[in-house]
Amino acid sequence: MPRVVRTIAAALRLQWREAPVASATSYVLAAVAGLAAAATGWWMRELIDELAAGPGGSAQRAVALVAAAAATTGAAVAIGHLNVYLNDAVRWRVTVAVERTLFAKVTGLSGLRELESPAFQGELRLAQQAALEAPQQLSHLLLAMITAATAIASSIALVWLFMPSFAWILLVAATVELATQLYCSRREAELTEALVQTHRWRDHHRALLLDLQAAKEIRLYGLGAILLDRLLGTLRRAAGRELALSRRTTGIRAGLALMSALVAIVGAVGVVRGTFAGHFQIGDVALFLAAVAGVQAAASALFWELAGAARSVMVFEHYLAIVELPEPAPASNEAPEVPPLRDAIELKDAWFRYGPDAPWVLRGVDLRIPAGSTLGLVGVNGAGKSTLVKLLCRFWELERGAILWDGVDLRELDVTALRRRIAATFQDFMAYDATAADNVGFGDVRHLADRTRIRRIADLSEIDETLAALPDGYDTLLSRTMEPGLEGDHAASGPGTTLSGGQWQRVALARSLFRTDADLMILDEPSSGLDAGAEFRLNQAIARHAAGKTRVLISHRLSALRNADQLAVLRDGAIVEQGSHDELMARGGAYAELFALQARGYHDRRLAAVEAIAG
Repeated sequence: MPRVVRTIAAALRLQWREAPVASATSYVLAAVAGLAAAATGWWMRELIDELAAGPGGSAQRAVALVAAAAATTGAAVAIGHLNVYLNDAVRWRVTVAVERTLFAKVTGLSGLRELESPAFQGELRLAQQAALEAPQQLSHLLLAMITAATAIASSIALVWLFMPSFAWILLVAATVELATQLYCSRREAELTEALVQTHRWRDHHRALLLDLQAAKEIRLYGLGAILLDRLLGTLRRAAGRELALSRRTTGIRAGLALMSALVAIVGAVGVVRGTFAGHFQIGDVALFLAAVAGVQAAASALFWELAGAARSVMVFEHYLAIVELPEPAPASNEAPEVPPLRDAIELKDAWFRYGPDAPWVLRGVDLRIPAGSTLGLVGVNGAGKSTLVKLLCRFWELERGAILWDGVDLRELDVTALRRRIAATFQDFMAYDATAADNVGFGDVRHLADRTRIRRIADLSEIDETLAALPDGYDTLLSRTMEPGLEGDHAASGPGTTLSGGQWQRVALARSLFRTDADLMILDEPSSGLDAGAEFRLNQAIARHAAGKTRVLISHRLSALRNADQLAVLRDGAIVEQGSHDELMARGGAYAELFALQARGYHDRRLAAVEAIAG
């Protein structure tokens, strides 16, 4: 119970902090609206008694009572509409606040451990849902509680004033209904949490069926039917469990409705008999029936809000779990500087795995990368090359050993400042739904508006001519799924377009080259989508542009690595060979074998003749 109270308090505190005036006003109006049912019942009692008096009654008082009842009802309706507006205003302020808080926390995560965790992704999905729904639903619950409390209390008080025994009947019936709805709401909230992974798979298959990148293979290999079947399977599993619970709760709620009706009948019969016996006046019958209707309406509204709020309370805990994670690194403008690399980057007995039960990816790696040199990483898929890149960028931390930057452990350096010293083209590079200028300029947002610099770097990666020729040049939106908007420093106005795979790779390479003051440049398969001539020219351009920088190159095309100052061959997470191309070829080991296998594919006895003609 303390945890539930804490969660509710956090959600309501969030709403109050973002919209105190609108929240307070809506609470006051809710209390006023709650009095409407009792006030109307009172007016009707007095009106009926006045009418029952016949010629001895006052027509003027009867008219006044009718007007009061109508005015009360109209005021209640008007208050309801006003509260709808106030709730919309609160909802939007809370929405902005929770989106800011949640995604600031997510982007503040310095590594990838959480983002690559299925459990964290499930919690993040619930947190997103709860952050948007829970404060609003709990606000509605609080308003319903205020309205219901005043409506039920005032109605029962009026009945108590004239018929104390019947007031007890209403009170007991409301209590039983509350307990029943609490039970049903808790079961529904538990089911929502249990179905998180099922709904994640549903969302995954939905996104996959709409993904442009996946569309070609889905149609070529006829995967649409099987993916649709898997999507429907997740829906059927969710529907089966939800309908099973719905059957149970529907039976309970239906029985509760019958009980409420029985209470109303028993009470009404008792009041009618008491009236004929002379214990009550005719208006008391109207008062009791109005009180029953008012209590049931208030309880019904409260219980429906309670059903949604109980679920929200449980999922809002996931939002709190995300936002209460340890604070991220200091803001970039306050972070201490990491000194330029002067000596070397060193890996000392580096061990790493992605989890305590996962296999080791790196096993005691020792490696020294002198400042200003070029290291080529060689190895088959799964050897640990891309993992080493993640560790250099501090997306993950070593389990044992250390990575040193001029003798200082990377873990002792500010992660934001460290990453300012690094530029990278990743194997799984991004193609942003943004303008061409943004897609290059994102490499160094400090110079995002510097169009001259952007074009100069784009020309270096041989993509400037292509981007300049787009419908709106560098202001063209590179997307086929999003419409042009006003985001960024340069607004896209015309229709969006997209690029080929090789062109996107050139843009990604330009993005990494745009960070010109980086000390360490990491290029993970930077030219895999390019033809041989383009790859050769780009390698030459990168060598000129990155002269004096420390470079780590990864490529399955060993010809792209042969000019590296040193090569390191990874196998099963360990370095089995290290040296220059000539040294490793002379050694005749793993590297020489791989190089020979690739060279054999290019060997042609006519090659010498072609080279002679070209010479």
